[in-house]
Amino acid sequence: MKILVPVKRVVDYNVKVRVKSDNTGVDIANVKMSMNPFDEIAVEEAVRLKEKGVATEVIAVSCGVTQCQETLRTAMAIGADRAILVETDAELQPLAVAKLLAALVAKEQPGLIILGKQAIDDDANQTGQMLAALADLPQATFASKVEVAGDKVNVTREIDGGLETLSLSIPAVITTDLRLNEPRYVTLPNIMKAKKKPLEIVKPEDLGVDVSPRLKTLKVSEPPKRGAGIKVPDVATLVNKLKTEAKVI
Repeated sequence: MKILVPVKRVVDYNVKVRVKSDNTGVDIANVKMSMNPFDEIAVEEAVRLKEKGVATEVIAVSCGVTQCQETLRTAMAIGADRAILVETDAELQPLAVAKLLAALVAKEQPGLIILGKQAIDDDANQTGQMLAALADLPQATFASKVEVAGDKVNVTREIDGGLETLSLSIPAVITTDLRLNEPRYVTLPNIMKAKKKPLEIVKPEDLGVDVSPRLKTLKVSEPPKRGAGIKVPDVATLVNKLKTEAKVI
């Protein structure tokens, strides 16, 4: 069984994000970039399934600029067998990425597609669900445990009331949550091995997908700075302030 793992190149989670002076977007010039943390968890889970003998091949996929090759090499250093880069300089929105992945799913015919539940840059939390719809596959989101049994995969997911376990027919789409696993430390020997693993580069037009943006960003701005809090002597004063000043009740 093949496992397809989409990974995204994002601003490193340790970096303080700055907005461009013209408010057109986030400044990523000379900023450290890395693999989206949720996608790193997805790669780790796919590699663990391969180590258990459940999967035979792990394929990492990324969509975006040439520099995404670095992200794919990291995925291969973790344990992915090969990688595919859908190279484009266009602004990729979740629907376009889902269409590209659906085309690759049709081509590669993986048994599982495991990806992060969301990216830490746009926090859209849409690509996995859109992919499942476009590819007409069952889906389990926010997975905290994944177990493959024959032609079924049992996924434990976190919901408001606790935990829910779903049984899906393979092939299926799974999106990962933070508590699924802890990604391994990438060693130097594995980084060197990753440089020799195959990395295929395709264009969106090769897959027959139009990636033109459907949404336009009008303005990007930082949230207003919060004012200092105040102390009140009793509950009556608090309720009065919530009514007259904050106007929330």
